[in-house]
Amino acid sequence: MPITFRKSFRIFPGVRLNINRLSWSITLGAGRGPRHTISSTGRRTTSFDLPGPFGYRSTRRNRNH
Repeated sequence: MPITFRKSFRIFPGVRLNINRLSWSITLGAGRGPRHTISSTGRRTTSFDLPGPFGYRSTRRNRNH
């Protein structure tokens, strides 16, 4: 079983720095409403909670698109 590393730091309210073995990312947004994540690998993700039984919605964009 491989060893994994992941650490998350809260820099400011609503701003997180996430670090893993291969990359880092910054997440903006907290609580309800949209969250935007920008990764060092070029991945950009926008996610938010939908009301009711719909749960969670996420859209991704890579650096090349």
